[in-house]
Amino acid sequence: MATHELDKSFWEQRWMSARRGTDDASLPPNRTLIDTASALPVGTALDAGCGEAADSLWLAERGWTVTAVDFVASALQRGKGRAEELGPDVAARIDWQEADLSTWTPPAASFDLVTTHYLHGIANRANAFRRLAAAVRPGGTLLVVGHHPSNADSSGEPMPTTVFFATADLTAVLDDDWELVTVDDDVQRRTRNPDGQDVTVRAAMVRARRA
Repeated sequence: MATHELDKSFWEQRWMSARRGTDDASLPPNRTLIDTASALPVGTALDAGCGEAADSLWLAERGWTVTAVDFVASALQRGKGRAEELGPDVAARIDWQEADLSTWTPPAASFDLVTTHYLHGIANRANAFRRLAAAVRPGGTLLVVGHHPSNADSSGEPMPTTVFFATADLTAVLDDDWELVTVDDDVQRRTRNPDGQDVTVRAAMVRARRA
């Protein structure tokens, strides 16, 4: 079986397929995002690879000013529609940007929180991590969560290695300006496999603070 190419076309089709026949208004925000942001003062956030922007919506509802970035237009449109349903105050706090994170460079030292969850398909991920880290203000927080390499066989079909990362892949690009708050290669997450069975998978998580 051929390995998927996780390009823009793939994700457009995946989001459309996931939403076909469902009335679910919004996916839930990531637990790691909630736990991290709840302990921080409200400020500015970059949600990189936001998808339908559940994390962005959660942040904006709580007063954060958010830049939500993804290259899937249909996912951004759904997120924007949900923000408008939540009210003009929430909608006004989110800046929606359609951009490819494999090449997009966020403004340097501009955000109190830079977060990305399950960022897939970027070949030169180290450079993407460097750009995201550079976007954090002094004193700000970087939160990166992704599929651990031990999950490579859990999808039931071949997936490119760019789907998976270990914490060392991120910490390797952070210099002495960073305090590593949490480095965990064994974050447990419940999900369903392609056969519909409930399984436990591992996520890698790095939370770091810029000095």
